[in-house]
Amino acid sequence: MNNFGRVLRIAARRRIALVGILFSSLIIAVLWGANIGTLYPLVEVVFKGDSLPSYVAARIETSRVDLTEIDQQLVEITKAIPLASDDKKTALQVELQTLESRHSLVSESNAWFIKVQPWVDRYAPDGPYETLILIVALLVGGTALKLLALMLNLLLVQYVAERTAFDLRSSFFRKSLSLDLDSFGENGSAELTSRLTNDVSHVSAGVSVLLGRMVREPLKMMVCLGGAMFICWRLMLLVMIVTPIVVLVMSYLSRAIRRASRRAMEEMSQLYGMLSDAFAGIRVVKAFNTQAFERAKFRRGTYAFYRKSMKIAFYNMLARSSSEMLGMVTVGMAILAGGYLVVNQETHLLGIRMSQEPLNVGEVLMFFGFLIGASDPARKLTDVWSGLQRGLAATTRVYDIIDQTVRVQEPVKPKSASRPHRTIGLKDVYYQYSSGPKVLQGMNLEIQHGETVAVVGPNGSGKSTLVSLLCRFDDPQSGDVLLDRVPLREMRTRDVRRRIALVTQRTALFEDTIENNIRYGSPGADSHAVVRAAKLAFADDFIRTKTPDGYQTRLGAGGVRLSGGQMQRIALARAFLRDPDILILDEATSQIDMESEQLIHQALKKFLVNRTGVMITHRPSSLAMADRTIVVEAGRVSDAGTHVELQQRNAFYQSLCGEQRVSA
Repeated sequence: MNNFGRVLRIAARRRIALVGILFSSLIIAVLWGANIGTLYPLVEVVFKGDSLPSYVAARIETSRVDLTEIDQQLVEITKAIPLASDDKKTALQVELQTLESRHSLVSESNAWFIKVQPWVDRYAPDGPYETLILIVALLVGGTALKLLALMLNLLLVQYVAERTAFDLRSSFFRKSLSLDLDSFGENGSAELTSRLTNDVSHVSAGVSVLLGRMVREPLKMMVCLGGAMFICWRLMLLVMIVTPIVVLVMSYLSRAIRRASRRAMEEMSQLYGMLSDAFAGIRVVKAFNTQAFERAKFRRGTYAFYRKSMKIAFYNMLARSSSEMLGMVTVGMAILAGGYLVVNQETHLLGIRMSQEPLNVGEVLMFFGFLIGASDPARKLTDVWSGLQRGLAATTRVYDIIDQTVRVQEPVKPKSASRPHRTIGLKDVYYQYSSGPKVLQGMNLEIQHGETVAVVGPNGSGKSTLVSLLCRFDDPQSGDVLLDRVPLREMRTRDVRRRIALVTQRTALFEDTIENNIRYGSPGADSHAVVRAAKLAFADDFIRTKTPDGYQTRLGAGGVRLSGGQMQRIALARAFLRDPDILILDEATSQIDMESEQLIHQALKKFLVNRTGVMITHRPSSLAMADRTIVVEAGRVSDAGTHVELQQRNAFYQSLCGEQRVSA
């Protein structure tokens, strides 16, 4: 519930809209009760053949006669009390208090009728049928005004709910982009997508319910219950004895609905993951003829979601049925109690005084009308209560991500290093993933500015972890990664990454034009700079001759219209356009053809002049480009030297290069 309070604080930013929601809800509630209130003049005035002026005059005359009789009785009792015995004196005093209360009630009613009589005589019609026309006109006009207020209310509620969802999605996406990389491995992009779309939609629906029906319907109930209490508040309290049962039932069901909703959302996240895996690996699915396996897996997931959804529907049905049944019990008790008082013209029920005067038919019918009018909002509240519970459950899942602690924190007092740097260093660096063995175990390394260094080693030796630390995707548990003796953890992350360009084995291209894919990361670059970077990466020729619209060709998801070598050259052009001090290549040429590799090598030889290059590679042709090669084994630097030196003395390097000999 605390998390949902944070969502409501976001919604509270739209203060004017919230005031409009409250004001329109009040109008709807008042007119809802006013429409029910037309029962009284219909029964007591029109259907008895009276008009409003004659009815008011008759009530004033009746009140005058009643007051005269009460005054006489008060005088008689006042005189009798001093002469009565002690036993009778108590009874006479009780009767005196009752008559005084009745006198006060009749006097107030009479004063009100005397006050409105001039207005009724001036504006109200004289005949009963004309009075009926007026009541119907007021009923229709009030309904029209209520509907206009409802339209405004619905629009304002939707506006606040959608703007709240917009702000929440923005916060969620902002936090998602700053999460540690291993969070994407644990949760998966499908899990994050599910929370960003499905869960936030439930939160928005919860806000809509809370600001809409959860405001309108209780106000309508309050107006109706207030009207019923105005007619006979003692009778109202009597028939509300089932309210604690309603509260207990709804409290239990709300917890059950919240639990079931949270589990259903977890199942939906699993479905997102299945869809993402199947669509991303569609080539493998088709190649291995595993369509039936994927269908069966998806069917199991959808069936699990179906079962969770049916459990929610069951609890919703229980909530609605329980509420409706208890509401009908309340109305039934009111009919029995009110009917007894009217039929027998009694003021007491079970020895308890219900009213000062016996209720008339019009008053009892309006009392029933107000109770029925209150039962309709109560029934609607049970329908929307489950939506609110889903919103509460979804809010928890959304804020689980927003509140997640990130290991890479910005320094309070950031430091800076010169640009270009002089050295990059690792000093006694130890690193261990949150779940797994230590990867780096006391690594020490220094790279000079302008030096191109290749890093090789067995799988799991820590090469990719080294790249993550250099880019400050993570920080080591102990030791420091240094830029000119300044630890990266003491520098702004943006400052560190502004100096770096990264090209990975799996090229990331976006559904946009080729030009915008190259410009990605350098939004201020103009078209001429994009073309120069493409030429430097030997990508300009195939962009102009082998794509339908040149630089304006839109790429599909992941650049599926391009070959691996073409994609890698576009990624290289993107890195060149960034004009970095440090270029990091993480197995960038491991999966491309020889022609593309040779072109990339030519581009790198030109670009890496006066820049620092770090290459994670096992390709001998790439290793030959390096000024120095670092051999990493078991999380430490085990050897370092030139390509020729390592071929002569290092067994691992010899096995890596095999029989191929590439001259330096």
